[in-house]
Amino acid sequence: MAKISDSIETAETEALSADETAPESYSTESAPDAAPKAPRAVLNVPGAAVGRRKQAIARVRIAPGSGQFVVNGRALADYFPNKLHQQLINDPFKILDLIGSYDVIARITGGGPSGQAGALRLGIARSLNLIDEENNRAALKKAGFLSRDARVKERKKAGLKKARKAPQFSKR
Repeated sequence: MAKISDSIETAETEALSADETAPESYSTESAPDAAPKAPRAVLNVPGAAVGRRKQAIARVRIAPGSGQFVVNGRALADYFPNKLHQQLINDPFKILDLIGSYDVIARITGGGPSGQAGALRLGIARSLNLIDEENNRAALKKAGFLSRDARVKERKKAGLKKARKAPQFSKR
């Protein structure tokens, strides 16, 4: 048994020395020659788009500014008190390093808070894409922000209580 483990150890060390040598230490620091990524330049052009999710429709206009959000005449934090919805809405700006670069004016109708937040995110992503498609499209597409979420509530069918729930079955 000892012979087998010795032969395995020697085979491992030979393979390691033949292919490559293991580094002495590991570090999470980046190389000193790697410069930090510069923030993207803000184009001084407005953009407008429509976003939809479930039953919600968001008509969005963005313009270069200080990062102010006005949703149906109210501030973002007032209209969407849930931090998760606020984060969802800010994701397109975060991906493109444009937080605080554009003012957003949106009019949202229909749906609930989750659907409205999703519609607003799609509208913002589409308008950022229109402003600078060459630089923004790849990052927005990779993050999935330019895709319309096609999932909607399934309709109720005749003879059923809900979309799929059947009435209680009675054998006799």
